[in-house]
Amino acid sequence: MQHQKLATIEDVAALAGVSIATVSRAINEPTKVADATRRKVTEAVAKTGYTTNAMARSLRMRRSKMILILAPDVGDPNFSNILVGLETEASKRGYGVLIGNTQNDPTRETDYLRFISSNQADGLILFTGHLPYGFGQEGGEARLPAMVAVNEPVANADVPFVGVDNFEGSRVATEHLISQGHRRIAFIGHSTSKAVNMLREKGYRAALQAARIEVDPRMILDGDGTTESGRAAAEHMFVRDVLPSAFLCVNDATALGVIISLNTRKYDLPRDFSIMGFDDISFASFVTPALTTMKQPRLKIGEKAMDLLLALLEGKPPKEPEVLLRAELIVRNSVSRPGYER
Repeated sequence: MQHQKLATIEDVAALAGVSIATVSRAINEPTKVADATRRKVTEAVAKTGYTTNAMARSLRMRRSKMILILAPDVGDPNFSNILVGLETEASKRGYGVLIGNTQNDPTRETDYLRFISSNQADGLILFTGHLPYGFGQEGGEARLPAMVAVNEPVANADVPFVGVDNFEGSRVATEHLISQGHRRIAFIGHSTSKAVNMLREKGYRAALQAARIEVDPRMILDGDGTTESGRAAAEHMFVRDVLPSAFLCVNDATALGVIISLNTRKYDLPRDFSIMGFDDISFASFVTPALTTMKQPRLKIGEKAMDLLLALLEGKPPKEPEVLLRAELIVRNSVSRPGYER
């Protein structure tokens, strides 16, 4: 039997009508090659079967050209748009992505990390807010891959972070409520374990203090970021001694729960109560009243995080430990001046 000759880089160059050096750049550093040239090289690679050789070379280099994304909940409304940014930037640089939906299960995290230990993935994007289970134990530090945290910073670890400026965004949100005449502003989302919640509460407190409004502990309620926690917190307010004129919610899902509770009680929104969210997820403009909120630059967060991770893989240290992007105030119909004094 006659064996078919394996394609060479010279074959690809000849078919694409470019130099061998250009083929090499198109495969290994695609962002440095013009789109039209890259397409010609890609087509030539497919026609000659040189892809197999390229994959073998990648394995010899112990590079998979894949990035593992660990997320506790891929159903999180913020996840999909950030993922688009991650995938877009990875694709530009010749990388693909693998998604591990951990569901906060240590066993699932450990299972997904086999992609790293078996060289099927080169680096990690962490949405989990913590180092992967098993790392940093029994000499595990030596096995730590390049990684970048997104959305939730990793506490007490030297992991670069890319996300929205939660403190500043919450401060701006609170200032908007104050500018509308609100002085009794409830914050729903108090937490002692979630960094995002704590930063947003700090921004709320800072805005009140700057406006010389006393922070009332009765106006601060626990919340885990779910719609049910928002509904329950709003209900709880009605058994307290004083009601707010406005609710600042740690995220839009919480705000939806507040709106559900107040609509059930037949309140006229926003005349009776104003509600402010954070994130600007897809449903925010469709609820009644349409939600005033802070918009996360999710696509840009994904692009920046992937760019930073790939720089780390190239041996380039980050210029700063965290990249914080500004949230944008989106004004809709859920905030107005207080309708009457209580």
